[in-house]
Amino acid sequence: FENPTPFSNFLQILAIFLIPAGLTHTYGRMVGSVRQGWTIFSVMMILFLAGLVISLVAEHSVNPIFGQTPLMEGKETRFGISGSILFSVVTTDASCGAVNAMHDSFSPLSGMIAMINILLGEVIFGGVGAGMYGMIIFIIITVFIAGLMVGRTPEYLGKKIGAFEIKMAVIANLVTSLVILVFTAWASVSAYGLSSLNNQGPHGFSEILYAYASAAGNNGSAFAGLNANTPFYNLTLGIAMLIGRFGIIIPVLAMAGSFSGKNSAPPSAGTFQTDNWLFIVLLIGVILIVGGLTYFPALSLGPVVEHLLMSKGIVF
Repeated sequence: FENPTPFSNFLQILAIFLIPAGLTHTYGRMVGSVRQGWTIFSVMMILFLAGLVISLVAEHSVNPIFGQTPLMEGKETRFGISGSILFSVVTTDASCGAVNAMHDSFSPLSGMIAMINILLGEVIFGGVGAGMYGMIIFIIITVFIAGLMVGRTPEYLGKKIGAFEIKMAVIANLVTSLVILVFTAWASVSAYGLSSLNNQGPHGFSEILYAYASAAGNNGSAFAGLNANTPFYNLTLGIAMLIGRFGIIIPVLAMAGSFSGKNSAPPSAGTFQTDNWLFIVLLIGVILIVGGLTYFPALSLGPVVEHLLMSKGIVF
């Protein structure tokens, strides 16, 4: 009853994104450069639109098994395919957890985009504040890599980036992926992990991967085919939540404390700019390479294989 029409659906989607999207401008105001805020907003918007387009194309494509489009199983008939897909992309980008359709019923590539949005750390707007500091982690790594490439001292907003900041950024980036992949691997080869599956094969693997990604990534949505209400999943998902949250928050706070104690240096000819299109491209590249390739083998075993097999007429 809370979401009766396509218009109310759109208002909910807008409400999910409003505050985290607005925080990019707030950030620019706080650091004294609105361009920095618009740079971050541009990166988030580009990644959001790319994921949305891929999901819409995948879901509107003819299903080789049924030979028709669209398939409404698991979708909300009031909103249709596009309204359901838009909500799924927004809710996984923004660490919201609300759903208006069953992600388990999406095509493999649409489900993969929902997973990738979470696996990247939900830095595409993200939760209120959480997406912002997740994006700053990638910014620190990008500035450091760019500094090494061009031979300049890495610095961000006039603050030099040292070994401590890089270590904290790497820890924050790796701790979530470690807990997601380790628990997913454990559940995939254990009897108490496999006993909760609704589907077999790569789709069943996707259910497990999505569950731990959603828990560690502070999302809360699910593929809905997995029975997670067992002692094994209650314990491991709870541990994933704990590590996934504090494993990022603590290093980010440590970085903030380190930066606050440093003196700001005025920009010079050797300063690497972080508010132009070159940096936007570099940042997107680092997010996709560092964040995306970490999970590429796991995604290959799940939605990628499922998509290829579906094209051959095999479903799970």
